[in-house]
Formats: sequence, C-alpha cells, structure tokens
Amino acid sequence: MRIMVVDDSIVFRSQISSALTGVEGIEIVATAANGKIALQKLEQMQVDLITLDMEMPELNGLETLKLIRQKGLNVKVIVFSSQTIRGAEKALEALREGADDVVAKPEGDGVNFETALDSIRLSLVPRVKQFQTLKAPATKTIYTGESILNPQPTVVVGKSAKQRIQGFDPQAIVIASSTGGPTALETIFSQLKGPFKKPIFLVQHMPPVFTQILAKRISALTDAPATEAAVSQKVTTNSFLVAPGDYHMILNKQADGIYATLNQTAMRNSVRPAADNLFETASEIYGHQLLGIVLTGMGEDGLIGAKQVRSKGGRVLIQNKESCVVFGMPGACFAQDEYDEIASLDGIIQLLKGILK
Repeated sequence: MRIMVVDDSIVFRSQISSALTGVEGIEIVATAANGKIALQKLEQMQVDLITLDMEMPELNGLETLKLIRQKGLNVKVIVFSSQTIRGAEKALEALREGADDVVAKPEGDGVNFETALDSIRLSLVPRVKQFQTLKAPATKTIYTGESILNPQPTVVVGKSAKQRIQGFDPQAIVIASSTGGPTALETIFSQLKGPFKKPIFLVQHMPPVFTQILAKRISALTDAPATEAAVSQKVTTNSFLVAPGDYHMILNKQADGIYATLNQTAMRNSVRPAADNLFETASEIYGHQLLGIVLTGMGEDGLIGAKQVRSKGGRVLIQNKESCVVFGMPGACFAQDEYDEIASLDGIIQLLKGILK
C-alpha cells in the first residue's frame, strides 16, 4: 500500500512516517506540507491512501478532501484532527465529505516525540491495515434467504435464525459501529425522527470529544435527546445514550430503575468503549426484548455481544458488506452466523421505522 503523509508540521510528518515505516506491505511514497502540494503529487503518482491534517495553510484538509472527491481520485483518506470541539466538528464534517476514517492527534504541547509516536502508531497502524486488507481480491458473498423489503437482496434472514426482525417490538436497542460508522449513523438517523419511545444505546469507536459531537449531531438530525452518557445515568424510555470516547458503557438494574454507567476497565478487542460490554449487560436486563445492531467497522467488537443477545432470545441485525466501509464487525457476526437479518443501510432504515414508529 502506497501512502502519502500530508501535514504542515514537519514533526507530525516525521512521526506519522516513522509510525508506518517497517509495517509489512506499507510504503511511504511521498509527503506534502499542504493540500495544494498533495493534489499535485496525487496527479503525478499512484497513491493508495493519504493521511490528511485538517489545519494547513494555502489549502486546508477539508478543502483538499473535497477536491480529491470532486476529481474522482481513487485514494483512501484518513483524517488527522485535534481533540478539541472545533477539531471534532471538522473531523465529522470530513467524514460526511468522504473521508474514510479519523485519527486524533496526540494531546498537549508537552508530549515528547517517542510518546506521540507510540500514540500515533497505536491508533493509525490498525486503520491503515484495514484498508490494506481491502486491496486484496474480493470474494463474492453469497446470501441465502429472500428479501422482505424489495426484490434486491438488501435484507436477508440468517442461515440458522428462527425469527425475523420485521414486526419485532424490542424494549431497547444497542448499536455497535466503528470505521464508517458516523456516516452510516447519520444516513440512518437522518431518516428517523424522534423522540423515540425506546432507549437506544450506541458504542462508536471514537476518541473523547468526538463522541460528544457525534451525539449532538444525532440529536440535531432526529430531534431526539441524544447525549453522551454520564458516569451514572438513569435510563428513560426516550434515552439515546452514546458511550464517551475512552469509557466503556454498561447497563445495570437497580431498585429504582435501569442505569447506564461508565468505567475505564481494560480495553476489549483493543478498544474502549467496547460494544461487547454494552451488548452483554443490556442482554441481561432486556433479554428477549433487545435488538442489537452491528454496523460497519474493523475488528470483531460486537460478535461476542451478538452471541449473548441471541442466547437470551434477542435479535441481531447486521449491515451488509456492500454498504460497509469495512465489513469487519458485521462480517465477524456473518461468518459465525450470529445474526438474524442482514441489510443495506436502506433496509436498516425501513426496519427501524417499523420498530420506532
């Protein structure tokens, strides 16, 4: 995979290049100090992926991204953004404009080179490798079952599933998403108007602050009171709670009701928050009246949780490969047949319209 590093800071260009140097199958072929130089180089050489800083002179990251997509250049884009409100807002806007993933820059001016390098390596290398995997020749996925929404195979029942989701009336919904998730979530919830009369809980793999802005965005799209979950928050019928970056969100039942609580126990599936933690604890409370949804994302987070949901009689809906940025999380459920239906984003929207009507 041929990579270009675009950042106006020579220090960050050096750190990002160092983080990727030596990774099997990856080659740094160019660097650029701003978007204008990056676009010139993109037209002169083959590049598979660029890391793109948001704040640059002459042509900033967002302007550069828009031009890349307008020109139809076939290149993956991972955005680097500061962990600030403004940085998070710009990162989410970049995802809407066609960025494939986002990485938070290390915080603080006092971070030494090696510490920052380790932070970048930890967050960036898995994201680059997920797109490296996508460059391999694809094998066609054969779905079984008949569509329940239209003649196209956008919604398919699982091989061993005994129950479908259409007509299902859960008490609560838990959602897992990662790479491509913010855009998928915006697509889904722009078509669903709240407030909803069932609690919805979301784990999106994003850094702190970014999840706060995502919750605000969902709230604005749906007119539902979507917020980041607090340390201990009582669940109401119209709750829409997003796990904060770097915190697991779990559910527990107390004498006066159900509570969402946060913790910073060890990472799971190399992430925090982890969807498995949420799915497992929610299944203990809601049992057969829980719907789990696993959207686009790298890795296998959500697979163990999906198994738990189904073991309690709940149901699991996964996003199909064709509409995913990365078919990792839903693909893991698909491979082990731990789902009840598989659907495109349009199919998921139609199913949720029936559930949340």
